[in-house]
Amino acid sequence: MYETMELLYMAVVLFQGYCLQYFLGSFLESRWKSRWNGLCVAVLYTAGLYGISQMFHTASVTRYDDYWETVWKMALSLCLLFVLAICFYKAFRPISVFLIAAFQAVADIGRHAAVILLAKLGDSVIDIWNCCIEKGIIKSDKALMLTLNGSILAVQILQYLSIALLICVSLRKIVRDFKEKDYEIRRTELLFLLTPSAVGLFICLLLRIIMVTLEDKVPKMLYDRYPILLVVLPAILLLSLLSILYGVKLFQDMIYRNKEKSERVILKNQLRGMQEHIEEMERIYSEIRGMKHDMKNTLAVILQLSREEGKLQEYLADLNRTFERLDMHFCTGNTVADILLNMKYHEAVRLIPDLQMDTDRLLFPQDLKIHSYDIGIILGNAVDNAVRACRRLKEKEPEANAFIRFSSVQKGNFLVLKVENSFDGKLVRRPREYFPATDKEDKENHGMGFTNIKNTVEKYKGTMDYMVKDRVFILSMMMKNDTQGAYEQERGKE
Repeated sequence: MYETMELLYMAVVLFQGYCLQYFLGSFLESRWKSRWNGLCVAVLYTAGLYGISQMFHTASVTRYDDYWETVWKMALSLCLLFVLAICFYKAFRPISVFLIAAFQAVADIGRHAAVILLAKLGDSVIDIWNCCIEKGIIKSDKALMLTLNGSILAVQILQYLSIALLICVSLRKIVRDFKEKDYEIRRTELLFLLTPSAVGLFICLLLRIIMVTLEDKVPKMLYDRYPILLVVLPAILLLSLLSILYGVKLFQDMIYRNKEKSERVILKNQLRGMQEHIEEMERIYSEIRGMKHDMKNTLAVILQLSREEGKLQEYLADLNRTFERLDMHFCTGNTVADILLNMKYHEAVRLIPDLQMDTDRLLFPQDLKIHSYDIGIILGNAVDNAVRACRRLKEKEPEANAFIRFSSVQKGNFLVLKVENSFDGKLVRRPREYFPATDKEDKENHGMGFTNIKNTVEKYKGTMDYMVKDRVFILSMMMKNDTQGAYEQERGKE
């Protein structure tokens, strides 16, 4: 019987080890890209926890008043988790502290809740068999021992299954709700996440200390003296567990709201700056076109009259070339796109003099229904990302060919835009994130380019995708040429 109980305990601990490697592996990157990494964590956790249990087994049986042994047992369990996390995962992150505390709290709460909830079940089963003996239903001692042992084993199995179920469901919910797993947690946010887990740990520590008392040197459970605790204690433990689970969900909602707020602020700033540039560029462009039209006629007459004056002719020819340079480099059929591309091009060539920007295949239809400022957001963010990639390429390889190519095609009622640019071939991808990671230091307020493009494209019931071919980054966007979808989405936000 004792050996069977030991095997059951080992099975539960091994299952906890499996849950541990699943839990840590969902948030942290493994140090070794091998399927054995998780197995090693599970096995070592099982061996370590079993060793800690055996270390205090004798004391726990013979003494019930040494609370320091309880404290040391919890401290060693936490240390075991820290060692495993650091050895097998890249765990030097603030979130690792939360993961370890949450796992230990969930495991302890699950164990105490299951034991207390099923505490009276074993006593009730024994009472039933005693009643059977009194009535003569069970007559032999052998039958009685088999029945008692079988009943105790069944209750123990039920307790272990309940513990495993609580741990498994709780950890899976944390993993599922905590979607921003690569989010860099600040100190105050870490304290917010840690508080429910710390409270759960201290509640379990308190229960370990006071649950068993001695009356006339006979151990007695606290809920035997106060039966109401059979209801109160599980309720406290389950509420503590719920505070951990819903604290994670609340934290995730806070991340989403802050992210949306940051995106909204960045978009507002982009729109404000874009509108100012567009108004100024439209005014200048209108004046230049008028000046160019008048001055070309004047210069043609002056050049004809100054054939004999070489210096004057040369000066006027240079002046004519200057006016030629005032031409818009890009003509796509959309005023906002033309102004934005010309503005971005002049900014980019200051950093990359030999940058090639090709818009020959970028043409917008006459009946374009997509808002001009949305076109500006898409092209502006795409050009900024492409210029940054080209600049990084030129810093590493000064002789490399830096280019940005734009193209568009209309398929039915959908407009497909494509932006291709050269880059150094190194794309940083974070686990569980679709978009490439930003290389800027301020990662909280930057790296929004792809997100802004995606959000704008989705306003028009569209999709966005990217691919890498050799050392060319290709960004593709497809949008419905219809303002109704964007209007409905804006109404939904309101």
